[in-house]
Amino acid sequence: MQELTLETLIAVFEEIFGRGLFWTMVVAALVITLAYVYVLIRDRAVSWRKFLWAQVSMPFGAIAAVLFVQKMTRSGFADIGGPIDVIVLLGVAVAGAVGLAVLVYTAESLIRPRPDDKP
Repeated sequence: MQELTLETLIAVFEEIFGRGLFWTMVVAALVITLAYVYVLIRDRAVSWRKFLWAQVSMPFGAIAAVLFVQKMTRSGFADIGGPIDVIVLLGVAVAGAVGLAVLVYTAESLIRPRPDDKP
């Protein structure tokens, strides 16, 4: 592989996760992101209580993402071979942590709107 292109990355992810699961995850990420932007625009402020719960959920998202990727790639911690593997694993953990935090904040905001919005 001479160049790293978007098409190459998509092909690799489709190979790892399968075409259906990969594109389902992409669509889910887009829907959650749009819902998060909607919540931020609607509320015009960050709820620090909801933000705290989102941060509490982050370690669970990191662990779940790492375990999910290892399951999909049929590998384990013993298969980590070098610094790039550790960097990729940390990147997956960060993505999982941030993803779950955004999901928790968004879901909590959609389920329980701000108290001053009640009639």
